[in-house]
Amino acid sequence: MTPVELSRTVLHAVRCAVDEGQLSVAVPERVVVSEPGAGGCGEYATNVALQLARAAGKPPRTVAEILRPRLIAADGIEDVVVTGPGFLNFRLGQEVDPLQDLVREIRAQGQRYGHGDALAGQVLALRVPYEVRAEVVADAVVRIVATQGGRATVEHQGGRATVEHQGGRATVQHHGGRAAAEHGELVDLRPVPAPEDPAPLGPDAARWALLHPAPHDRPRITADHLVQREGNPLFRVRYAHARVRSLGRGAARLGFAAEPGPLNSAEADPAGTPAFQAPAPQAPAVHAPALHTPLSDYPRILTAAATHRAPDRLARHLVTVADAVLPFLTCVLPIGEEKPSAAHRARLALAEAAGTVLAGGLSLLGIDAPEHL
Repeated sequence: MTPVELSRTVLHAVRCAVDEGQLSVAVPERVVVSEPGAGGCGEYATNVALQLARAAGKPPRTVAEILRPRLIAADGIEDVVVTGPGFLNFRLGQEVDPLQDLVREIRAQGQRYGHGDALAGQVLALRVPYEVRAEVVADAVVRIVATQGGRATVEHQGGRATVEHQGGRATVQHHGGRAAAEHGELVDLRPVPAPEDPAPLGPDAARWALLHPAPHDRPRITADHLVQREGNPLFRVRYAHARVRSLGRGAARLGFAAEPGPLNSAEADPAGTPAFQAPAPQAPAVHAPALHTPLSDYPRILTAAATHRAPDRLARHLVTVADAVLPFLTCVLPIGEEKPSAAHRARLALAEAAGTVLAGGLSLLGIDAPEHL
């Protein structure tokens, strides 16, 4: 069970307790789970009972005890312990590897990983000025809102424009001057304008230059966005994706494919190496948190970007994913005389999961995810 899945499980338990009349609270949009603090136990913990206690009119420990039986019954949870003033601590099944589960989830969902229903049924009318940055931000917001089950239209001073997405392409249809309020919640979207025309940067670098800064920050329209070096965040994101795809091609030439599993040879091949055979060079041990956290956080970031109409949050998170995966890519393929093993298949699966997140995020920003760079 991944942290995202555990968060959904806790949220489901809260909804059940509310539906059955044991709690009288507004169900939160999300529940945060993290590593247990001092005095905690297990792999994860949450303070949701403390957050709900005042609204429920009950002590936090009482709220926690109401939720505990529902959580223990959930698949993948071995035990739930209430500690301190009301923290819920989770011990997952001993055979469960959250990182493997996360990789499997991403592989199963593909670029729909992170999509949800946080904005299901909601319609937003984005009112923007006739300015290039506002137009680009609005287009990205429409894409991101759609991932959470919502729908957005774009309003201009002279009328309404509906943005539809089909086959990865955005089509804008302009309409007459009907009242914006008729088409959903009216949201003024007025980021700081671009200081100059970004078109000379080309479509991808121009969109990144306009979307990566926070709306209140003035975008930089400079050639730095075109330079292929570490100091360019767009380059790092696109390079990480291209490197993942390159590793997949290299693995195919070596005759193996991705398969989730333990990342280190000692775990993947318990029989070990015969005493008379010199061990092959081993890649450095991979610690799950380095990649697990940014990949498992992606759905939360996507929801926040949709809820707050902030594509910059998604852009910055893609940089975080790229920076986490790039050092890992050096140990994916066999080194020297090393033969492909279950560990290499697992590392490739993890790398490809990161590549899927990068490709999906770039697509939502309207930026190409290259196979070669």
